[in-house]
Order: sequence, then C-alpha cells, then structure tokens
Amino acid sequence: MKKVFLSVVIPAYNEEKNLKLGVLEKVANYLKKQRYSWEVILVDDGSTDSTAAILESFASKNKGFRVLKEPHRGKGGTVIAGMLAAKGRIVLFTDMDQATPISEIEKLLPKFKKGVDIAIGSRTGRKGASFVRKAMAYGFMILRTLILRLPYKDTQCGFKAFKKETIRPIFERMKVFRENQSVKGAAVTAGFDLELLYIARKLNFKVSEVPVFWQNVGDRGESGVNPLKDSWQGFRDLMKVRINAFLGKYGV
Repeated sequence: MKKVFLSVVIPAYNEEKNLKLGVLEKVANYLKKQRYSWEVILVDDGSTDSTAAILESFASKNKGFRVLKEPHRGKGGTVIAGMLAAKGRIVLFTDMDQATPISEIEKLLPKFKKGVDIAIGSRTGRKGASFVRKAMAYGFMILRTLILRLPYKDTQCGFKAFKKETIRPIFERMKVFRENQSVKGAAVTAGFDLELLYIARKLNFKVSEVPVFWQNVGDRGESGVNPLKDSWQGFRDLMKVRINAFLGKYGV
C-alpha cells in the first residue's frame, strides 16, 4: 500500500452552494501539482441538501478523493471522524469554503521539519469580516486566555495540521465534541478548537501558530453570525472544557 504524506479532511454540511462555486476543483488542481502523495477525505455531516451526492460524484471522477457519509453531529464530530480515518503522515483539516486556500499549507509544512507536532493557521487581517465579528473574536480571545491559559492569538481558524502520531491521543480524548455526538440543525462549534488545543498543550505537543491568508467568502457571510447566541455558545463550550479539565476527564 502506497504511503500517504498529506491527508486533507474537509467537513461538509449543506454545502451545495459552495460546491457549485468550484471549491473542490481548486483543491484538486492544487494537490495534483504537488510531488508528495496525498488524499482528500470529504466528510458529509448528514446534509439535507444535495451535498452528499455532489461529493460522491466528484470523488468518483477525481483520484485521491473519498467520501465519508456520517450522521449529523456538527463540525466537531465530523472533523474527528475524518481525522481518525486519515492515513497521511501529516493531516490537515480545512473548511469547504476555502476561506483559507489549500495553498496556505505551504506555510505550515516547513514547521514540521523544524520539530513541531501541530501547526495552526492564524488569520491575518480577516478580510471581509465585520466589526461585530472582529469584536466577538477579540472578546473570545480574552476569555480563553483567562480561563484556559491558551497562548494563541487565533484558536478558531479552521486550518490546522497535525502529525499522525498526535491525532488519536488528542481526538480520542475529546469530550465536548465527541465523534459519536448527535445534534439537530446547524451546530455552532466554537469550543471544538479550544478543546483540542487544550488537550494538545496538556500532552506537551509542540504547537506553532502560523499567519495564513483568510477572507470571508462563499455562502456563509455575516448572515450566520448571531452575536448573542454565538457568544453564549462559545462561552458555554469554553466552560465545559474548563470543568472537564478540573474533573480530570481528559486524563492529562
């Protein structure tokens, strides 16, 4: 069996509009030019539109792409399923809308040669983000620093890469966003990145925060931002992580 250097995990929930914008073609075109071996795992989060069918059609026509059809449980559980199924020496998860383009992996990969275990994207400028969204991000940064002592400027960027050896120790310990968790409707997952980074830090994995390009694109826009609801959800998830840690549930 051919060894895979890079696995790319892309979660998808009702992404029909973004898919029709050609995001997967951009991913495929980039990866096909690389000299290393790769795979792309498209994880359908129980979509209710034609997302799953579009993903399967694309994968059938593009070597290196495969689809995991999962029950709906939100981005957290969906990413976990994809990460645990990945075969690569390095595993990246990224968003379907490609707000951070797949080509930004070129900024993360060199970090692994320098001995880091995890490289996380840090959004610079946040092109297209509203004042409300930026204010929410700043407030959340203060809270996570005070409550979880995480030393990162941007924990929420959906562009993170891991050495294969780190994946099971981190993702199998997650409690707030378990692989077998089920949800209804769209699920806010503000605490997903917090939980995995908290566990990674407790396991003494070396994490490098790398500035990457990001812009607000695709079908999401600012219409999906509800300041009160999203802020409360983020704070609630943050406190769940803190409580789990206090109770020793992470085993670290």
